[in-house]
Amino acid sequence: MHWSDKIAQEIIRRRPDKEEYVCAAGISPSGSIHIGNFRDIATSLFVVKALRRQGKKARLLFSWDEFDRLRKIPVNVAKVPRPEGEKPWEEYIGCPYVDVPNPFEDGCESYAKHFEKEFEAAMERFGIEMDYRYQGTMNRSGKYAEYVIHALKKRGEIFDILDSFRTQTAQEGEREAYYPVSIYCPHCGRDTTKITSLSEDCTVAEYECACGHHGTFDFTKDFNCKLAWKIDWPMRWMYEGVDFEPGGKDHASPGGSYDTSRVIAQKIFGYEAPVFQGYEFIGIKGATGKMSGSTGLNLTPDTLLKLYQPEVILWLYARSEPTKAFDFCFDDGILRQYFEFDKQYNEYMAGKGDEFLNAVMANCLREEGEVDGKPVYHKIDTVPMSLLVQLGSVVDFNVPMLETVFEKIGQPFTYEQFKDRLDRAKYWLEQCSPENVNRLRATRNWEVYESLNEEEKKEIALLHEFLTKGGYDLDGLNQELYAIPKQVIGNLEDAKELKKIQGQFFKNVYKLLIDKEKGPRLYLFLYAIDPERYVHLLDFSTPMTEEEKRFEEEKKAEAQKAAEPEKKQVVYGDPDPVEPVREEITMEDFQRMDMRVCKILKCAEIRKSHSCYKLTLFDGLKERVIVSSIKSYYTPEEMVGKKIIVLANLKPARFSGVTSEGMLLAATNNACGCQVIFVDDIIPEGTRIC
Repeated sequence: MHWSDKIAQEIIRRRPDKEEYVCAAGISPSGSIHIGNFRDIATSLFVVKALRRQGKKARLLFSWDEFDRLRKIPVNVAKVPRPEGEKPWEEYIGCPYVDVPNPFEDGCESYAKHFEKEFEAAMERFGIEMDYRYQGTMNRSGKYAEYVIHALKKRGEIFDILDSFRTQTAQEGEREAYYPVSIYCPHCGRDTTKITSLSEDCTVAEYECACGHHGTFDFTKDFNCKLAWKIDWPMRWMYEGVDFEPGGKDHASPGGSYDTSRVIAQKIFGYEAPVFQGYEFIGIKGATGKMSGSTGLNLTPDTLLKLYQPEVILWLYARSEPTKAFDFCFDDGILRQYFEFDKQYNEYMAGKGDEFLNAVMANCLREEGEVDGKPVYHKIDTVPMSLLVQLGSVVDFNVPMLETVFEKIGQPFTYEQFKDRLDRAKYWLEQCSPENVNRLRATRNWEVYESLNEEEKKEIALLHEFLTKGGYDLDGLNQELYAIPKQVIGNLEDAKELKKIQGQFFKNVYKLLIDKEKGPRLYLFLYAIDPERYVHLLDFSTPMTEEEKRFEEEKKAEAQKAAEPEKKQVVYGDPDPVEPVREEITMEDFQRMDMRVCKILKCAEIRKSHSCYKLTLFDGLKERVIVSSIKSYYTPEEMVGKKIIVLANLKPARFSGVTSEGMLLAATNNACGCQVIFVDDIIPEGTRIC
């Protein structure tokens, strides 16, 4: 059974007679919405579809948390100059997103609306229908006013619930001074206000703002305020009747946001918290830069749609358990993903899918109506993406030529069949993998030819003669390619050695034609392309020309520029809530910890571990080994030679089969992943951190 069906069953079990079930998702429009946040929507979408498969009515509720405060200015926004006389971007920090000016000239009335419109347009391309809630409108229209007052009346109980999840003891007077609501200042627009007193009926407050403004706020008439996150969330569960909502693994951790809000929902608002599903972050392979919406370096659903068909994106989410990470691939892994999708889709369409596969496909395919009460899905033509990539680059993605090529190789795909993938194949090749472009050389490759022995040169001459003569079909060409090495070397009884010689012949042809040792299947490649475009590249009967000499010199110069290997990145999300300070310790407690500077001598991968490195360190006295789960964030080359801080007297423990003798210091947050604390190289190994 698919995981979405299991969740649907639990939802129905809880409220079997409910007329319509509500599955929720929500995002703050802090910047362009990145693909990591999209898992929130995909998870709820699949549960909605699972409920419908079980004969229930369900809808996907999406909340734009546009009434949240602006925490920081994204990189791309900071670069946009403010009009003369207008306050700088930094002064909008603390204002709700819905009140921040739109930095882009697109006609949207606010910062929030720009990013909301961008994301909603992408959702339409996925065919995802959602019931949108705009929290700026919901709050300021007074929809939540009675619940804000209710929370104020229950503020002591709310404080006790929050305090029960803290490790630090509450300070004297902290409970009495706690208010679960923030007022946006009418003078500066920010939430830098502090309630100084509250009327007995909890409807009128006196407050002061960091900007110097003082005022009176009537919660029955003034609605420019917002409940704190862990109170606002469960209040909205109750208001909307939410049955299911997912969240990142930070919210799902024991004692995290969900655990806290679940108790508040029950004890303060009298509502049973919805079924919750935590999910893992999404990885990126073959891309660089931190893909966070508020950094300006961002991977949005719209960007991914330039590479992936919407059904393939949803398929990647649907086939993985929410708690399992997976990668979107900018490298050639994307071709494997398309291949796997096509294989499963074809099995499903042939009626050969099992229960799990059928559910995966039902979750990821776009519905286009019903027949006899069953959904009809948008048809996908599974033209091999790898073939489009390989052959498309050779014919410069010319549509008539591609159709001719497919016809010649016995796979007569038409433009109508491959148009949905053609631009994606071209975009991937040119933007993500230019090294995989198969382009015929402009001149003969004398460097390669002169490195061949006499037998290999004879093979090239025979191939040139055969191709020039013409009159062959596809099977005849394929047979000739394997026969040419036999003609040159004569009878060879060792089949393994013959295969090796034939393989080298193929490599030589590829290098002479496209400067690579491998490419599209050679017989298809040679048959599909007009011989007049390449046969001269196999003719070495005339001397090297001046043009060829210049070309070879330029190629050598380019080869000296070494490209740095691409690093796998993690998609980052919004910052974690700031945790309270932990319980007090004594100086004696602190001095028991031996934190010292260590130099990394080696950094090695651990077999069968997806996240950990084995680090060999010098601690000033001896070498020691520690295990650290930083593989997603650093390459071994980035670590070796660096100096770090290590808790050296931590009791040894085994991780991934390796005994770890300590723990390095690092900062971990949803907004940045795991960032190791490095120290200056001038500090000697073994130096204590006091």
